[in-house]
Amino acid sequence: MAFRIGFIFALVAAAVSGQVPPSKAPGLQRVADAWKERAHIPALSISVQSGGPPDYAAAWGYSDLENFVPATPKTVFRLASLSKPFTAVAALKLVEAGKLDLDAEIQRYLPSFPRKQWPITTRQLLSHLSGIRAYEGDEINITKHYSDLMEGLEIFAKDPLLYEPGTKYHYSTYGFNVAGAVVQAVAGVPFATFVEQQVLKPSATLTMRPDSVFDIIPNRARGYYLRPDGQIQNCGLADTSYKLPGGGWVATATDITQFARALMDEKLLRPETLDLMWSSNKLKDGSSNSYGLGWNNERRQGLRLATHSGGQQGTSTFLILCPERKISIVVLANLESAPVRDIALDLFDEMVGSSK
Repeated sequence: MAFRIGFIFALVAAAVSGQVPPSKAPGLQRVADAWKERAHIPALSISVQSGGPPDYAAAWGYSDLENFVPATPKTVFRLASLSKPFTAVAALKLVEAGKLDLDAEIQRYLPSFPRKQWPITTRQLLSHLSGIRAYEGDEINITKHYSDLMEGLEIFAKDPLLYEPGTKYHYSTYGFNVAGAVVQAVAGVPFATFVEQQVLKPSATLTMRPDSVFDIIPNRARGYYLRPDGQIQNCGLADTSYKLPGGGWVATATDITQFARALMDEKLLRPETLDLMWSSNKLKDGSSNSYGLGWNNERRQGLRLATHSGGQQGTSTFLILCPERKISIVVLANLESAPVRDIALDLFDEMVGSSK
């Protein structure tokens, strides 16, 4: 049975204030309050940092509608493609260690991956310039469980490239899966283990972990879909084991702002590596796009932003980093196709002073 979210969405706000100026907190709450009602989101979780510990963390609504479980800042959401920046950071850790050459053919590290009509590099994988295809048909709804990252590559590994690498931008989660396999091969440990040890632990990202349809994950949100008639339904739970590097992690909003803070504090990567990661890549014809290595590059109110979105069954996510102001904003929702980007940008405008 489906029902209208307006009848049950009345609830919980849990907030923590720290470094955010007291004058900003009410405005942040007003932005979130307005959006949660307008967008019919069952559960909305946000975290904002501006140079200190989690400055403002709040959650509204229900993480589980059927059992009326209130959302809190500890609610865990599927990250979907917000997983990609973590893969990029993991790869660049290996670059800094002198173990990975971004411009070497991937078969140097991953000889089992079938060669294509053109060579592919890790840089091209991380910038969506590899020519590896995206989802086809119903692949995004895969329910088969893959016990190993390499096994998941079988879905697309034998397919031809869509174009010569470096000549076009084509968003591909599968390309990021290959990048994760490269990281795993170079690191000599499972991809998840390397990310946990080298990225999550140093950034005090304590709750983030691989998604699993089998494991009990405390505080995990249920996922929902908003029908055109305004009714809310449960989403099917696809198995993301085949795409951990491209979209298979779960976390809280404060986990993500902890990661963002560690990046901006240069605890994970050197300044020159951060600049590389957050700079647009050029195509072979000399043109450039707005995607760096695992991040979108944007400008708003004259400030440089690094951003990424995520969306899959029952979840929508968005992250903003503003290195100049050391501001990070995360918005997580347990609703497919929720307007989390718009919410995050409104929160950013509230933090820096809107010029709209």
